[in-house]
Amino acid sequence: MKLKDIQTYVTVPPNGIGGAFWVIVKITTDNGITGLGECYGIPVSGDIAARMVEDTFERFIAGEDPHNVETMFRRVYSAGFTQRPDVSMMGVFSGIEIAVWDILGKAHGVPVYKLLGGRFHDRIRSYTYLYPLAVDNNGNPLDHVGDVYHDGDAAAEVALQYVEMGFTALKQDPTGPYSFQGGRELSLHELSRSEYNARRLREAIGDRADILFGTHGQMTTSSAIRLAKRLEPYDPLWYEEPCPPDQLEAIGRVARATSIPVSTGERLTTKIEFHQALKAGVSILQPDVGRSGGIWETKKIAAIAELYNAQVAPHIYCGPIAHAAAAHLSFTLPNFLVLETIQTDFHDAIITNPLNWEEGYFTLPTEPGLGFELNEEAVLSQPYTTGGRLHLEMCQHPLPSDNTKIITDLI
Repeated sequence: MKLKDIQTYVTVPPNGIGGAFWVIVKITTDNGITGLGECYGIPVSGDIAARMVEDTFERFIAGEDPHNVETMFRRVYSAGFTQRPDVSMMGVFSGIEIAVWDILGKAHGVPVYKLLGGRFHDRIRSYTYLYPLAVDNNGNPLDHVGDVYHDGDAAAEVALQYVEMGFTALKQDPTGPYSFQGGRELSLHELSRSEYNARRLREAIGDRADILFGTHGQMTTSSAIRLAKRLEPYDPLWYEEPCPPDQLEAIGRVARATSIPVSTGERLTTKIEFHQALKAGVSILQPDVGRSGGIWETKKIAAIAELYNAQVAPHIYCGPIAHAAAAHLSFTLPNFLVLETIQTDFHDAIITNPLNWEEGYFTLPTEPGLGFELNEEAVLSQPYTTGGRLHLEMCQHPLPSDNTKIITDLI
């Protein structure tokens, strides 16, 4: 069995939840088995990202036995005389590699997790962001719900609905825009708003669910520590990426200054960067399997984390294929903590057999491979426009620490 052909799709989720577009990979073997993969966060236009995937497959993957995952990783990791963590190339490879594992599972007639050491958990816990949607008891949207990212009262209202659904962990980032300038000192307004949101969430949900305080590298070390002191009374499960991802020593200083566990990882790739995070003092790793180097590399990352008594909480802000890959991996990890999840109609529509979610948990898949096929009609119904938005984008303006009005203008 050899890997023969590749086809890529770039589709746009209609509600924008999960990113501006998804790069989906379909690989076919010479004996007709197909596998699906998904790349996360390649920082170029969707059509260019798809061509990068195709070029990489043609150069390094085509004609290879799909069992040779390690060989394929080393080829792409070293592409063009690099041989170092490269966020774009690892995003490209991760999507290809996920499809390879889907093929292997189908070829051997077993779910992917059985090829990764087998089941450790019978079910895995999930969490959700507080998305700006709330419904009444009949499922009708509530128009009066406000901005759940920056309005603590609106966040508390939506949080209660998610808890009633079965979620035991909820995340939001009320801190403010993340800018291309890197870490900045937050305004007193931003600090107070973040504290208020955390307080309102804890008042609303009590001890029924964990609060996951997400930030996205907005802060300097000193600002992150100031905010951590304000958040500690509300006992968040984690404080996520408080400083820019290229400042792992700074993130480590924050971790040493607070009782809140510090997490990071969605913008890191390969075991070397995650090892650096662990050495800095991060206690919860958040690899995104569509960027971190694929399923096998992320399995290694989790194994290294065990040596530091650290936990793994895979990041997911993507479509359902990378999500399923992270779930299969999570079922095998002794140090798994919780898996991010996104539930929208479009996520379910583009695959034939979505993961089974029951009251806050995913149950073991039973079908071979990742467990589904692609609904190409649904994928093609939402095409990407050349030169459209990137998967995620940052504010392109510097933001001073007295930026209350600027923030109002930008959010």
